[in-house]
Amino acid sequence: MKVLVNDGMHATGKEKLEAAGFEVVTEKVEQDNLPTELPNYDAIIVRSATKVRKELIDQCPNLKVIMRGGVGMDNIDVEYARSKGLAVYNTPSASSLSVAELAFAHIFNIARSVSMANRAMPAEGNTAFKSLKKSYSKGMELRGKTLGIIGFGRIGQETAKVGLGLGMQVVAVDPFIPTAALKLEIFDGQCLTVNIDTIAMDDMLAQADFISLHIPFTGKAVLSTEEFAKMKDGVIVVNAARGGTIDEDALLAAIESGKVAGAGLDVFINEPTPRADLLKHSKISLSPHIGASTVEAQEKIGLELADQLIEHFA
Repeated sequence: MKVLVNDGMHATGKEKLEAAGFEVVTEKVEQDNLPTELPNYDAIIVRSATKVRKELIDQCPNLKVIMRGGVGMDNIDVEYARSKGLAVYNTPSASSLSVAELAFAHIFNIARSVSMANRAMPAEGNTAFKSLKKSYSKGMELRGKTLGIIGFGRIGQETAKVGLGLGMQVVAVDPFIPTAALKLEIFDGQCLTVNIDTIAMDDMLAQADFISLHIPFTGKAVLSTEEFAKMKDGVIVVNAARGGTIDEDALLAAIESGKVAGAGLDVFINEPTPRADLLKHSKISLSPHIGASTVEAQEKIGLELADQLIEHFA
């Protein structure tokens, strides 16, 4: 069986596939060239960059399996692929903790003005140290604050666990998950279970000091002008989910008005060319869609993909 790994894969996953007799090609094929190259493969493994749409599926009669290294599959026409007899897999749990930790990296950046100070220090740190210290000395602790989570699946629940570990109150919104029992694992093997019931969006917006999104893009923003108006003044918003789940114009307006104290963005509408006013804004903490990009997550993703593919063709 011949497999195209088009957006990269951890070496351990590749080695496991090869040991099982698969021919694994990791040289990237550009999107425009896939209709020519992909018919030569039995399976394709992608992350978020490569799109596997209806037209491409129709051009690849030999293709049997489409795999996504990650959670969301909005870059794949899943139902159409399955209707044509293709198997579609993803790795829904492998990167959950990595994404949750990145969301909190942005939360800390904004809460303690780390990203803003980091921008100012290289230019002014040796000439205006005292004034910078004064400017960035109004941070906040997270303990006792309320964390609102939109989307309470695996990643949302991992994010909640981090917040609970920091002493935050967690309120979550998810129309498909009414309640969840979160198992907090302490380093020495002790465990604590916390039960959280999800609530209505408006109730969460009114309570949350911090809001973190963990949902797929479904065609429209879930946070726009109306939702920002319902939030507490000075809220901090983080998106490590998908570009488009926040209305970027509405976000910038909310920051300029003071309604939103700051934002952390790992994802953008126009990836890989995000709008410049977002990238240059001093109150936005930024990263280039790296939520699942830790060594640990990538190894787990690679091994899970390998196991799924081996089992599929067994």
